[in-house]
Amino acid sequence: MGRGVKVAVIGGVFAVMVGGAGYGAYNIVSALDGGGGSESAGTAKKSGPPGEDEVGETTEKFFTAWEKGDAATAASYTNNASVAGTLLTAYGEAAHITDVDITPGTATGTSVPFTVKAKVSYEGASKPLTYKSELTVVRGETTGRALVDWQPSVVHPELKDGDTLVTEESATPQIQAVGRDGTVLTKEKYPSLGPVLATLREKYGDKAGGTPGVELVVRHTAANTPDTPLLTLAEGEPGKLETTLSASVQAAAEKAVKRYGESSVVAVEPSTGEVLAVANNRADGFNAAFQGRVAPGSTMKIITAAMLIDNGVTSMNGPAPCPNTATWQSQTFKNLTGMEPDEGATLANTFLRSCNTGFIKLIDEEPLTDSSLTTEAEERFGLGRDDWQTGIVSFDGSVPASGGPDRAANAIGQGQVQMNPLNMASVTATAITGEFRQPYLVSPDLDGRQLATAKGLPQSTAAQLKQMMRLTATQGTGAAAMSGLGSDIGAKTGSAEVDGNATSDSWFTGFRGDVAAAAMVQQGGHGGDAAGPIVADVLRAGG
Repeated sequence: MGRGVKVAVIGGVFAVMVGGAGYGAYNIVSALDGGGGSESAGTAKKSGPPGEDEVGETTEKFFTAWEKGDAATAASYTNNASVAGTLLTAYGEAAHITDVDITPGTATGTSVPFTVKAKVSYEGASKPLTYKSELTVVRGETTGRALVDWQPSVVHPELKDGDTLVTEESATPQIQAVGRDGTVLTKEKYPSLGPVLATLREKYGDKAGGTPGVELVVRHTAANTPDTPLLTLAEGEPGKLETTLSASVQAAAEKAVKRYGESSVVAVEPSTGEVLAVANNRADGFNAAFQGRVAPGSTMKIITAAMLIDNGVTSMNGPAPCPNTATWQSQTFKNLTGMEPDEGATLANTFLRSCNTGFIKLIDEEPLTDSSLTTEAEERFGLGRDDWQTGIVSFDGSVPASGGPDRAANAIGQGQVQMNPLNMASVTATAITGEFRQPYLVSPDLDGRQLATAKGLPQSTAAQLKQMMRLTATQGTGAAAMSGLGSDIGAKTGSAEVDGNATSDSWFTGFRGDVAAAAMVQQGGHGGDAAGPIVADVLRAGG
């Protein structure tokens, strides 16, 4: 009996010791993974920005686990372990990235730059991979731990939320996109063409005669967004794809949009509809030049002026009084600050000064209705019918029939009207030629698609619009931006108020010879201030 009790006691003591060791281990582990063990033991939770030692310790542990391919442990040093773990797992498994070596740079506060050197291997093909990225260490909100602030860009700078990395045989062959003069167009030389070239490859890769290779790509979850190639492990045979782009005009467009963030520009050839350039300077990579849907401001007055002329309301030299204010169905509209009223103004004068009230005073004249502007936009300018076939995804503009105050707001490019630079470059091309030629980036002969058609403008209307745009470029709101571009020029400025933004969007469209261009800068101010110089540079390059 005594022997049995002694064993039981020893067993009990052993059990307590194991329990105590387990409790101690729990505290150590939870201190690492964000649990509350150490706090329950009486240690105060830290607050404030992580110190230098904490930043160094956290990044070292994160990098060490990442280098080892231990995705779960690496993720535990971030503030979003589940999402981080998924991407870090894909890094090793789906992307087949191994031999990871990470070299941290000099920390700036809580931000740590670093360089990754690794190897990508797939079915016998292997290539080195090198890139730079950056992380920030923050204080965990619930734990007080120093943690890597999780962003997909930590793993690779090209990654955004929802993206992942994959190495596999490419779904479509690479393409060698060339411009109208045979120049090879690459995203390295023309950076903002990156998304455009990726879309062209997805759509035309199997029509351009190439064979697929093996690539490391960023796979996006966003709809209509093709993979972004990062590294080619095995070369396929690229297919040659001819585009309408002009290498010289594209280069000018790339440089011009660098002036302002969130800016986009498109240039077209009015005599053919061929797109000469498309460039965007945006952090999100969105092709706003072709797909944007925003109010175009007073550049819309080109279409409104055409509506007034085509319906016999007035003409270029006919009356379009410009008072200080104009009220339409209980909403009062004003002009830009400092604009002098002119009750005897002609349409040309109201147009070149971009007088809002002059247009709004005329929209209730017979025979105009709520749908007159819509009809003009659709039937004359080919807008808003969802039938453009540019070769890539694009938005055709929208000018909905509107009653109430929006009927007036639409006439000056506010209200419910939505456009992008592609649409407004096309509007200018139609205005100066009288012909609607649907813009396109790839010849319809390649895939047999049908380009949109519209009846265009009477030649007398086109002649008046072209002359009013010339006056705007030489004597009106576009004169400063268009200075020095010669005599065969025209322009229209626009400022679009967007809800919630203190500064208006800047719009500008213009022509020089057989080139028409339009640009938009979000929160860029008045049309001539930001968008104007972009368009002028592109037109200058167009010859």
